[in-house]
Amino acid sequence: MRAAMRGATRPPERKFLSLTDLTAGAEAGEVTGYASVFGEVDQGGDRMMPGAFARSLERRAAAGRTVRFLWQHDPERVIGVWHELREDSRGLWVRGRILPEVAQGVEALALMRAGAIDGLSIGYRVVKAEPHRHTGGRNLIEIDLWEVSLVTFPMLPTARASLGGSASPGFVQALAAALTDGAGQPS
Repeated sequence: MRAAMRGATRPPERKFLSLTDLTAGAEAGEVTGYASVFGEVDQGGDRMMPGAFARSLERRAAAGRTVRFLWQHDPERVIGVWHELREDSRGLWVRGRILPEVAQGVEALALMRAGAIDGLSIGYRVVKAEPHRHTGGRNLIEIDLWEVSLVTFPMLPTARASLGGSASPGFVQALAAALTDGAGQPS
């Protein structure tokens, strides 16, 4: 009984992630990243506060409306679709797909694959803000999110995207847990 309690009768576990799983998302034009990071001051002096996106995302979902995926904030150049937008403890995490059936989508994919572009930027209307006393900008408490764009120069330098849909925060945490035991050593 003591050996069974220590797991001696269980087969050994093998945890792995296929390289194909990591690269398949990039081939399909899947994009993940943070469109906004909480608490960081952008180049205009504004700072997004935790919870700023929650009501907007709820309202859009209830109305069956989506946040648009644009190229350089141009409403005439829709390049993809966002499948998931959610707030987590870091900021607004997004997952979507660039459409290779759209001419600008082909160009965006080529630029991302070459490492020439990886910025994300948001288009929104301010609902509630208060002055940020140190930057001259604002603490954005609530916004109405309209679009998330792939851009050359994001207003918030840490708002970045990468190709491949597997790199969500939950995926990275699960991968780290799968590759280590409780003591942080490789299994």
